[in-house]
Amino acid sequence: MTDADQKNTETTRPTLSMVSDPSSCSPLSPGVPISSRPQKRLPRPARHAALREALAIASLDPAVRAISHVATANAGPAQVVDVDAVVLTRLDGRYYLDVVPARRVRELDEEGLVLIALREMGLQQLVVTAEDLQAEPRRSNVRLVWSYKDRPVSLPLRLRILKALADEGPMELGRLLEMVSSDRDPSPAVMSLACSNLLELDLTSEPLGPSTTVRTRT
Repeated sequence: MTDADQKNTETTRPTLSMVSDPSSCSPLSPGVPISSRPQKRLPRPARHAALREALAIASLDPAVRAISHVATANAGPAQVVDVDAVVLTRLDGRYYLDVVPARRVRELDEEGLVLIALREMGLQQLVVTAEDLQAEPRRSNVRLVWSYKDRPVSLPLRLRILKALADEGPMELGRLLEMVSSDRDPSPAVMSLACSNLLELDLTSEPLGPSTTVRTRT
């Protein structure tokens, strides 16, 4: 498959503004990607609230290494004009994100060509149901962390947080906050750095709290 056959814009993490409010149904515009690594913007906003919710979860999932958007691709000799697929590169392979509540309604023939194109790209299907999106404590944890996505973090505080984790390794959130405490509560900075792809938080085991494990992003 040539570059002309497939248009694929990739970022190591998704665009924050695509999923800045997972509960909102209004369309959002593309914005600044959240990784500290060199980035390209995704070419279009998330079109459905459930898709934004799934992207928020994926962006904070340590197993997800990259997120990309495939706009068009070839299915054999036929040109698929609008694939519109979100691709997750995980530790165990590459998947196209199939969010059940956000599935597009296509003609049968068109849907068949899209599936052929995705299969030819070597992508596996990752089905996300409404129940998956609503699973607790992950849903509440992701929304809480995401609420700090635009919080600025001063350079000295950022360096203290990253140095503490580099020196001591993964630790409980409560201990980290004690180590970097100052005149201001450092917890919003930790949440913001997680959204910036610098930290990983365990958001699936229990509600976010002092015993939550935090580590640097590898």
